[in-house]
Amino acid sequence: MPRTAERATGIVLLTLASGQFVMTLDSSVMNVSIAQVAHDVGTTVTGIQTAITLYTLVMATLMIPGGKIGGLIGRRRAFVIGCVIYACGSFTTALAPNLGVLIFGWSFLEGIGAALIMPAIVALVASNFAAPDRPRAYGLVASAGAIAVAAGPLIGGLVTTYWTWRYVFAGEVVIVAVILLLTRKIADAPLGPRFRLDLVGAALSAIGLGVAVFGVLRSGEWGWVQTRPGGPSWIGLSPTIWLILAGLLVVRLFFAWEHRVVAAGKEPLVRPDMLRNAQLNGGLTMFFFQFLLQAGLFFTVPLYLSVALGMSALDTGIRLLPLSVTLLIAAVGIPRFFPRASPRTVVRWGVASLLGGIVSLLAGLEVGAGAEVVTVPLALAGLGVGALASQLGAVTVSAVPDEESGDVGGLQNTLTNLGASLGTALAGSVLIAGLTATFLQGVADNPAVRAEIAATAQVELAGGVPFISDAQVEEALTAAGLPDDEVAAITAENEAARITGLRASLAVLAVVALLALFFARLIPTRPVGEPAAGGTGPDDSAPPREPQDRDEPAAHDAAGAPSPPAPEDGTPQAP
Repeated sequence: MPRTAERATGIVLLTLASGQFVMTLDSSVMNVSIAQVAHDVGTTVTGIQTAITLYTLVMATLMIPGGKIGGLIGRRRAFVIGCVIYACGSFTTALAPNLGVLIFGWSFLEGIGAALIMPAIVALVASNFAAPDRPRAYGLVASAGAIAVAAGPLIGGLVTTYWTWRYVFAGEVVIVAVILLLTRKIADAPLGPRFRLDLVGAALSAIGLGVAVFGVLRSGEWGWVQTRPGGPSWIGLSPTIWLILAGLLVVRLFFAWEHRVVAAGKEPLVRPDMLRNAQLNGGLTMFFFQFLLQAGLFFTVPLYLSVALGMSALDTGIRLLPLSVTLLIAAVGIPRFFPRASPRTVVRWGVASLLGGIVSLLAGLEVGAGAEVVTVPLALAGLGVGALASQLGAVTVSAVPDEESGDVGGLQNTLTNLGASLGTALAGSVLIAGLTATFLQGVADNPAVRAEIAATAQVELAGGVPFISDAQVEEALTAAGLPDDEVAAITAENEAARITGLRASLAVLAVVALLALFFARLIPTRPVGEPAAGGTGPDDSAPPREPQDRDEPAAHDAAGAPSPPAPEDGTPQAP
């Protein structure tokens, strides 16, 4: 490739990767800056957590419609409009005087901008890079987002400690302005025939996903099935399980509606036959597992460093650097040095590396362990995430024609948000459950703690013991007038219970990683962009189907339903 062309593609890649980085950065920054943000806007930590929850909800519910809007107005135009909306949201957040303005700027404007930008990034990679170059391009773009998650605490800790969290959002405005200047270097994906946006489908998908994700996000407070003491109860059960079931029911109605739209010869929000594609299903499934494990790990490790060990936000971010380094090495190095490697093999080794990192941290985490215990596990986890990032984007997009890459982008980012939401909620709820059970049992069995104090703890903390540091425990107990020996005994029980809760979370993540290893068989063995040597059995990558003329009615069976393509062996069926 001529040097000028290399420079142009390098600029395109830098622009798209920067967009992915910015989209992910502020969530991880906000997680280490909650206390100062709450103080500055005159609210509580719960208020900021509400803003974080709403940001996740807006993105999860609007990703699929956002991808379809890109197909209607053009991917590059959707990217530009999304950047403008996102920059307005960042600017509003940087100046927010209260929680209401913060939620409007961050949760809604930035969430809407991200829903337009992220599906467009997937489509623009497909339109700017040839098939052999896409694994490396997707790997770098995906790794930019993962690095933002890992580097966010370091950036947030540094800026918050020495200046103010507002500078992070102001800096995002500057970065987005530079991205907008570079977008003219990006080749737009070609537009297909004009169509009307499926508004009913958009509403059904947003309601279904929003209700289910909201239930998942509140599981730590409400419980998954049985209501936590003091929490709300719907027909004797936690609202979480009812919201998840209701959300899944609406999603089922969404797919029924999409079948009806296709039968009428109109353009659906999501083509149901896409979800009968074995390769696409495999890529989306592994994206879900990657972000579930990634989010769960990024939840537990910073908690251990910042709370259990009492490290500052800046020091916590520094301790996460091994993950960022190995992640980038794997994401860049695998496509460059092993371009013909089997995607299934790379994904399996990636999940195995993630599992190794989780298990090694689980083995080393004990009372008295220092910060060094996370170094090797994070390095292994970084290699795993980088390996997955180097393959999955190319696997999903290459499963369909290029003109449908934006639709895949919407599905892909929906699954990643669902995975991240579930990973955080699952790790958090298991952690609190393990912490609570161990702490209450330890206090009850400790002879240095009076029986009446243990009984009071059983009543007041049955709904969940907060994950707090030894210093906070000692301060609260001393203020309550407890004697020094009792304060020391309860503090020791809290320290041991914290480690038990963290180990319980990691154990659940290890089980999920083992499950992900099983599902890795859905990933094709043939490298993306390599021509098929023969048939397309279950071990091969199925060639993309020919694009259907959107003005031509779909084929139907005798019952009037769209005729699906013959399912491949082992392909999970869409709802």
